[in-house]
Amino acid sequence: MKIGWAFTGAGHLLRESVEAMEDVAKYHDVTVFLSQASEEVLKMYGLYDRVVAVTGGRYNELASDSNQKFSFPITGRLSMGKYDALIVSPTTANTVSKIVYGISDTLVTNAVAQAGKGRVRTLMVPVDIELGDIDTVLPSKLEKTKCNKCDECEAALVCPNGAIIAHEEIDLLKCIGCGSCKDICPYDAVSTGKIIPLHMRPLDIENTQKLSKMEGIEIFATPQELLDNFEYK
Repeated sequence: MKIGWAFTGAGHLLRESVEAMEDVAKYHDVTVFLSQASEEVLKMYGLYDRVVAVTGGRYNELASDSNQKFSFPITGRLSMGKYDALIVSPTTANTVSKIVYGISDTLVTNAVAQAGKGRVRTLMVPVDIELGDIDTVLPSKLEKTKCNKCDECEAALVCPNGAIIAHEEIDLLKCIGCGSCKDICPYDAVSTGKIIPLHMRPLDIENTQKLSKMEGIEIFATPQELLDNFEYK
């Protein structure tokens, strides 16, 4: 099969989505669609290289907002029905709301719109799917209560991208999630994978419900649930 897999800027369920995409890529040709936000977030979580690793061949491609400009020519394949399925996982509330209201001004929202026109099965994992709080994983974070304000911050010195503002914070737009800072800090002042509760807004839940009623779109709570309902092996 020919599969499109789109990532948006959600950190929640991101690692699980990358793992699911890697599993699908073992069996089928995959085109990865990256929104601009997803490129940044995948790097923050140290997952960008894993996504790139499944692309680069003749049939396993990488398309992004940056290399598709404003007309998104690659999505024309979806409108012509050249894919067997388009998967969007994880899907941010922002992406869901745009799709629900017919806005297709990013690579991912345009891909979903063109998939609808080409009658391509579209499977999505929205982050905001039910009311209440969910546990989500943060990228690297400087824990100021543990920081000893060393004269020479070893974590800042070892960072390959200069992402650490000593004693203050981590510039996540520079962070690549390599973990070097966490490994070297003698005071354990850098955390990775910290879990925090995230509140779901009723407005976003309502948009997800609208999304579930759209023609040709199927929604799932997790990437694993999606795979369980998608015969790809």
